Amino acid sequence: MKKAFSRYAAFIALAIAFAAFLAAFPQWRTKALDSLAYQAGTMLLVIPPVFVLLGLLDVWVPREKMVRYMGEGSGIKGKLIAFLLGSFAAGPLYGAFPFAAVLMKKGAGFANILVFIGAWSTTKIPMLLFEVSALGARFALSRLAIDIVGIVVIAWALKAALPRKEIDRLYAEAERME
Repeated sequence: MKKAFSRYAAFIALAIAFAAFLAAFPQWRTKALDSLAYQAGTMLLVIPPVFVLLGLLDVWVPREKMVRYMGEGSGIKGKLIAFLLGSFAAGPLYGAFPFAAVLMKKGAGFANILVFIGAWSTTKIPMLLFEVSALGARFALSRLAIDIVGIVVIAWALKAALPRKEIDRLYAEAERME
């Protein structure tokens, strides 16, 4: 019971804060509840497909293949695969983190995980197509080039800045996730 409470303590605290907000500001109640319902509906449409894909990745891709193609020694090939996985993925950024945890459990390198999350957040293919049609190819491709360089620089900087002990802790935490 204590473990369950500590695991959901942040959620419980936010639920209490939301209830207090509703009580303190009744004029915002309808708008706040509508927003909560909309966000919950969006999550319910996104999360199940993400977890189905995670289950398939977990079952279909052996750890040895993941280590070979995206492990620490995979070089540019691993970063390219991570970039493509992130760019072709669908859904909001919060869907990337469970996916990244499965990649970690499978042995993907830390820099590749960071490239994957960076690509998921900034280089979606549908967004690029929209930008080409709305803002022109020059703008869209310029933004994409800047994003690619930024993703690689940020991944390199984060990997260099984090101590190995912290990276190992993150991998251990991913292993413990169910």
